[in-house]
Amino acid sequence: MPSLKALRSRITSVKSTQKITSAMKMVAASKLRRAQTQVEAARPYAQRMERMLASLAANVGNQPNAPKLLVGTGRDQVHLLVPVTGDRGLAGAFNSSVGRLTRGLARRLEAEGKTVKILAVGRKGRDLLRREMASRIVDDISYAGRKSVGFADAQAIAARIIAMLEAGEFDSCTLVFNRFASVISQVPTEMRLIPVAIPEQSAAEGDAAKRAQYEFEPDEETILARLLPQNLAIQIYRALLENAAGFYGAQMTAMDNATRNAGDMIKRLTLNYNRARQANITRELIEIISGAEAL
Repeated sequence: MPSLKALRSRITSVKSTQKITSAMKMVAASKLRRAQTQVEAARPYAQRMERMLASLAANVGNQPNAPKLLVGTGRDQVHLLVPVTGDRGLAGAFNSSVGRLTRGLARRLEAEGKTVKILAVGRKGRDLLRREMASRIVDDISYAGRKSVGFADAQAIAARIIAMLEAGEFDSCTLVFNRFASVISQVPTEMRLIPVAIPEQSAAEGDAAKRAQYEFEPDEETILARLLPQNLAIQIYRALLENAAGFYGAQMTAMDNATRNAGDMIKRLTLNYNRARQANITRELIEIISGAEAL
C-alpha cells in the first residue's frame, strides 16, 4: 500500500486536475452557446444555396461550357478530401471520428483505383492522418492560437481549392466534418463540394425541375462566376461553424465526465488514505501496549 505522504500528494494532484476540468467545462459551455447560435443562423442559407445549385447543375450540367465548380472536370480519377477538425484536443472522440471517416473514405477510393489527396484543415486532423497517410497530404491549414474563425478564413480555403482545381490537381472534392446535432451528439458527415451533388428526386420533382427555365441577368457566365465561388466558401464556412459548435459540445461533455471521474477517484483515494492512517494508528497503539506489558 502507498505511504500516507504519497496518498496525500495524489489526492492534492487529482483535486487540482478536477478544478482545471471543471473550469474548462464552464468555458466550453459559454462558448458553445455562441457557436450554436451561429450554426443555427448559417444553416438555412447554406442549405438553400446548396439546393439551388443542385437544381442548376441538373439543368445546365450537360452543357459543354458548364463551369468546373458546378460539374467538375468530367473525370473521376483524382479525389481531394478536406477533413475539418479542431486545433486542440481534450474533446473525446471528436477529432478522431473525422480522421476515421477520412481514412475509410480514402481506402475505399484507393480500392477502386482512384488517387487520393488530402487538404487537412485543423492541426489535430493533420496529426491523426499523418501517421498513416502522410504521402496523401498535399497541404494543411491550422488556426491554432485564434479565438475564432470567420468567413474570410472560409474564403481563403475556397480560394486554395479553386486554384488546385484550375491547375488540374483533382477531379472531385469532398468535405468531411462533424455536423452538430446536439451537445452530446456530433455526426461525422461527408459532403461533396465539386461537382455539386444532385439529390435524388421523386418523379414529380424531376418533372418540375425539367420544366423549370432559368433566366440569367446580366448573363449566365457572369452570375455563375460570382455565385459558384461564393457557394463554395459558404459551404466551407458552414462546416467550420458546425465543427466549432461540435468541438465545444464534445469538450464540455468530456470535461464533465473527467470532473466526475476525478471526484470518484478522490473518494477512493481518501478512503484508502483513511484506512492506511487508521492502520498506522492501530499499529502504533499495539507497539505502545506491547512495550508497556514487557516492562
